[in-house]
Amino acid sequence: MSLHAQLTPEAQARLHSQQRNSTITSVIISILMVVLLGLALLLILLPTTDTYTPEVVAYQSGAEEKKTVQKPKINRAVERKPSSPSSAMAKVIASNTVSDIAIPVPQDVVPIESMDYGNGDDFGQGWGDEDWGTGGGTTFFGQTMVGERILYIIDYSASMRGAREQLMRAELADSVSKLPAGKQYQMIFFAGPAWVAGDEVSLAKGGVAKVKAKGGKTYQWTGKGATNWTCAGNLNQPQWLDATDPVVKKSIKLIQTHKLVYGTVWSNPLEMAFSMDPLPQVIVFMTDGMAGPESRPTAEKFAQLAKEKGVLINTVALMQPKAARDMAALAKPTGGKFSLIDENGKKVDVKDVKNPPKKKGKKKKK
Repeated sequence: MSLHAQLTPEAQARLHSQQRNSTITSVIISILMVVLLGLALLLILLPTTDTYTPEVVAYQSGAEEKKTVQKPKINRAVERKPSSPSSAMAKVIASNTVSDIAIPVPQDVVPIESMDYGNGDDFGQGWGDEDWGTGGGTTFFGQTMVGERILYIIDYSASMRGAREQLMRAELADSVSKLPAGKQYQMIFFAGPAWVAGDEVSLAKGGVAKVKAKGGKTYQWTGKGATNWTCAGNLNQPQWLDATDPVVKKSIKLIQTHKLVYGTVWSNPLEMAFSMDPLPQVIVFMTDGMAGPESRPTAEKFAQLAKEKGVLINTVALMQPKAARDMAALAKPTGGKFSLIDENGKKVDVKDVKNPPKKKGKKKKK
């Protein structure tokens, strides 16, 4: 005999509610399990794919750059090859057309560049910035000096004191400062003795002078009066300087500070000039005084030597009309120029020197 308990309606309602909740939970869990299982199978069965990141190419137009103009600077240390001499130029000019201008064929070959070449009325003012025409050189009291090697022979005697000294120092410094890069130059100063600019000169009483050169060698000089000075032994042989900025600045300082010395002898500095190796192409010789009776023989001797060696000599008589004829005799046979300069630094007409006006004498009272 079995006993059956009768549930109350409330208990039956709770039981049905629990059954319903359990059924819903089971269904949800089943669905989730199926979804998870499907995802797992999907990951396993699907083929692997490579990841690829595309490259992004960007283009940006360039901004317009500002062009800066650089001014050319003079570099004095640049070495230039010597220009071809005029003798290398062709002597025949061929043309397919007829010209009204006849061009003569040069007969004489001059190894030194002419100071007047290229300055005529028909062919302009020269050929550029090199060693033709007026380019590639410097000036000294209005005289143009063109060449690879330029030598200054300058009077540093005691008679230069005053206006002459100031004028000479200013003009010489200006001339050296205008030397183009690549040129070579040197300065010989003279009075009684002669020395290279930068040497130490000491003058003692009794006509004795010592010149200590840069290398340490000392040259002994003796003199009798202003125009009779000789060196014991060989003269100093000057060496060429390159026209670089530091060297030029040093030379200008020497020009402005070097002291004047007693005496005036032309032959000694000219002897030093023609001992240089290689020889100068252009010499500018400036003095304010005569060298006594030896002025004309000295001028003729070195003018002939310069002509034979192909050296051009320009001469300047600074405020000294009496030296005009002898200075001209030194310059003109070499193809050089002579200038007589007054106290204002201006050139004086040489004709006025050769024929000076006669002074009117005072009439004697009767």
